[in-house]
Amino acid sequence: MKKVGFFRSIHFKFVLIYVLLIFVAMQIIGVYFVGELEENLVGNFTKSIKGHVNLLTYSIGEEMEKERGEEDPTLEEAINTILKDRDNSSNDISEVRVIDTRSRRVIGTSAPGNQEIVGKKTTQVIIKNTLIYGKEDSEVYRDPKTGRRVWVLSTPIEANDEVIGAVYVIAEMENVFEQMDEINSIFMTGTAIALVITAILGILLARTITRPMSDMRKQALVMAKGNFSRKVRVYGDDEIGQLAVTFNNLTKKLQESQSSTEGERRKLSSVLTNMTDGVISTDRRGRVNLINEPAARLLNVSHETVMNQPIIEVLGLEEEYKFEDLLEERESIILDYSKKGRPFILRGNFSVIQKETGFVNGLITVLHDITEQEKIEGERREFVANVSHELRTPLTTMRSYLEALADGAWKDEEIAPSFLSVTQNETERMIRLVNDLLQLSKMDSKDYRLKTGWVNFNKFYDHIIDRFEMTKNDDITFKRDLSKDAFFVDIDEDKITQVLYNIISNSLKYSPEGGQVTFRVRAAESFIVVSITDQGVGIPKNVIDKIFDRFYRVDKARARNLGGTGLGLAIAKEMVVAHGGKIWAESVDGKGTTVFFTLPYEQEEEDDWS
Repeated sequence: MKKVGFFRSIHFKFVLIYVLLIFVAMQIIGVYFVGELEENLVGNFTKSIKGHVNLLTYSIGEEMEKERGEEDPTLEEAINTILKDRDNSSNDISEVRVIDTRSRRVIGTSAPGNQEIVGKKTTQVIIKNTLIYGKEDSEVYRDPKTGRRVWVLSTPIEANDEVIGAVYVIAEMENVFEQMDEINSIFMTGTAIALVITAILGILLARTITRPMSDMRKQALVMAKGNFSRKVRVYGDDEIGQLAVTFNNLTKKLQESQSSTEGERRKLSSVLTNMTDGVISTDRRGRVNLINEPAARLLNVSHETVMNQPIIEVLGLEEEYKFEDLLEERESIILDYSKKGRPFILRGNFSVIQKETGFVNGLITVLHDITEQEKIEGERREFVANVSHELRTPLTTMRSYLEALADGAWKDEEIAPSFLSVTQNETERMIRLVNDLLQLSKMDSKDYRLKTGWVNFNKFYDHIIDRFEMTKNDDITFKRDLSKDAFFVDIDEDKITQVLYNIISNSLKYSPEGGQVTFRVRAAESFIVVSITDQGVGIPKNVIDKIFDRFYRVDKARARNLGGTGLGLAIAKEMVVAHGGKIWAESVDGKGTTVFFTLPYEQEEEDDWS
């Protein structure tokens, strides 16, 4: 087991959780503290400004309501005097403006450098809203010239429940936010110092928990390697200390049980490992408690899926047997798991596990794969039946005609030659059948050798076609689609001649009147592909793969009438395979059949010959 890195260790996780908890707690406190502080500072600031503005509003309201004589100063002069004489205790107010409701003009300002706005109409929306709705309004914005935050307040001047004007105050608010920034800076510094101290304490505290756990981890690794002599150090009487004591007791018990079972385990493991047959063991209820690798492979299952499963379900016998029936079974059982086109047969032998008292502890099942044995036996029976059938037919015919001749038919000059001709044809057919069987027997023998030599296949193929061209019916035409290149292949000429003879003979037999047989040769990367195409009745798709089996005929009656033995294509397949090639057929029912076969071919050989 690989070493655990520090950042993945439980030590680091303890410290991280501890620090994060402290950090989150301080952040919650900080957010609440800063929020309340900011609200308090801003509230005090606005309250101070509003108190000063209320005094100004009262004084300005009296002047705006007062009736003026000729000797009295004008309203603008009176307001200007009030603004100059205003209390200077609030240094945060930078400017105060007074606006008349009727004309919506500025009638006074406290800013000496901004006197040009007196007498002009106001454009501020906040002032217009105050004049129209008679409500106090305020907002905070940044001064575009200085970039400092400014708080503006618009307060209505009322007389007799009527808004006669408004006071517009501009106050510097940046000092409040500067104070907040200083406080936040102090708080963040304190938080960082607290986290560092917390992390140091967390490391020291976590070590008291992780040290015994680390010792137990090391002990577990040592135990996994088979060493039970090491013990875990006990640091205290708490839960972790009790866990360490329990771990040491467990180590001792494991050491005792391991030594007593190791011998038996080795014996059983050696037996099961070296067996080629599948072995399955069950408990007394018939549930699988052991299965070796060959058995799992034969049944195509995994150890995990079959453990504790009933053996009759694992073997697929639940419809025919019960577990009690298997306990009494003395004969072997054939298990057929064959699928379409894929035979797979097993033989199962059962042996009961019993105590001396007769109590049944379970069942041992041994599985043998007899698929190949059954396949060979089936092929042998089929071959004997086919040969017997093929020999019986001509022999029966010959016996009938010979008996007729013996009874006096030989005296009839018209019948006798016909009977003798039939007998001769059947004899030749039997000779061909025996010769084909001998040929297959030679091909099946282990000491069979090919007499190979380098041949220009195009010329060789062309010569074979010429021989058939001289003997074919005039109503069948040949088409040669051969490459102009020379393909030199290492073959046994006699055997490939027989392959071509068998395939071309079949094409001619099944070609209709006016039909055409096409011959082609093409080169691929490492082989040449030879094909013969006819325009016969074709072969159904469901049986096209069987035409290379021994004694198989698509149309048995017609094949016998044409003198076929059913072994021609089987012989061709054996010879092509012996040359390291492949043979197959493609067919369209009612339109014709094409037989392909390949022969090994190397481009370098062609270059050497050229």
